[in-house]
Amino acid sequence: MIKAIFFQDQNSNFSSFSITGHAESGPYGQDIVCAAVSGLSITIINGLKDIANDNPQVIIDEDNGGLMKVDKLSSQHDTQILLETFYNGIADMAESYPKNLTLKLKTQ
Repeated sequence: MIKAIFFQDQNSNFSSFSITGHAESGPYGQDIVCAAVSGLSITIINGLKDIANDNPQVIIDEDNGGLMKVDKLSSQHDTQILLETFYNGIADMAESYPKNLTLKLKTQ
């Protein structure tokens, strides 16, 4: 199962997120949940860097159970709009595939 955790600060700005695990919704190379989460994750990192000109700290570890951790997100408007869109996409998938993807929102 993929576990996504998003963290917000006291002002409800997204401050970091982590995504761990594997969806296991299909055979390797045919897992649509994994492919969707991976695609959105890569897109948000590129968007934060290329569109919002943000420079988050990104840690990726594909070997030990799958991990993407993104920290040091700015509170600038463009960054937060992109992150809210990303969060909403993950939330929609978690609702459609609850056996393969969970989502939590926490305040730091």
